[in-house]
Amino acid sequence: MNQNIVITGTDTDIGKTVFAAALTAALDAHYWKPVQAGLDDETDSEAVARLSGIATHRILSEKYRLKTPASPHFAAAKDGVAISAGDLNIPQVDGPLVIEGAGGALVPINDTLLYADLFAQWKCPVIVVASTKLGTINHSLLTIEALRSRGVPIFGVAFIGDEIADSQDTICRIGGVEQLGRLPIIENLSAQALSTAFHAHFDLANFDQ
Repeated sequence: MNQNIVITGTDTDIGKTVFAAALTAALDAHYWKPVQAGLDDETDSEAVARLSGIATHRILSEKYRLKTPASPHFAAAKDGVAISAGDLNIPQVDGPLVIEGAGGALVPINDTLLYADLFAQWKCPVIVVASTKLGTINHSLLTIEALRSRGVPIFGVAFIGDEIADSQDTICRIGGVEQLGRLPIIENLSAQALSTAFHAHFDLANFDQ
């Protein structure tokens, strides 16, 4: 893959950053988190660096680093920062670039712009990361619908959690999207364990588009 690919989720805290780290490592890609909200704990960029094992220069600096762990529009207001879509142009790199959004596709970046709107401007393929837990059909189909209504190209869905074949198949059938694979929950999470799990449950050839 020699392109930009965006990672979004159906909700927050479902494993989006873990999947982004696995994909970044598998593709030997660069990684970029445009807006980081919350700096007290490990940031998403730091987590990807730790879990992917890629060279630190491949982790691109965030455009906005906000103190409050909240939706970017709220965190920016608390910090007295105005986020502009014009400041969120995709960096140019050699080879693939994995870009991670925040929370779900309809999270506000500022008072008028949602992540899905930004994805539509970028015109990059988007991978939807979805949990396999109860409620995922509704959350996933709403996310797919929100992206598709804006003309955002959907690369496919990557599931996180225990296998729930009916839910996974239903989402992809009704949503008309490709099922890329499923990453199980890894108890002792490390770069090696994540790489092993990713290659066991995903076909890297599916990402060579």
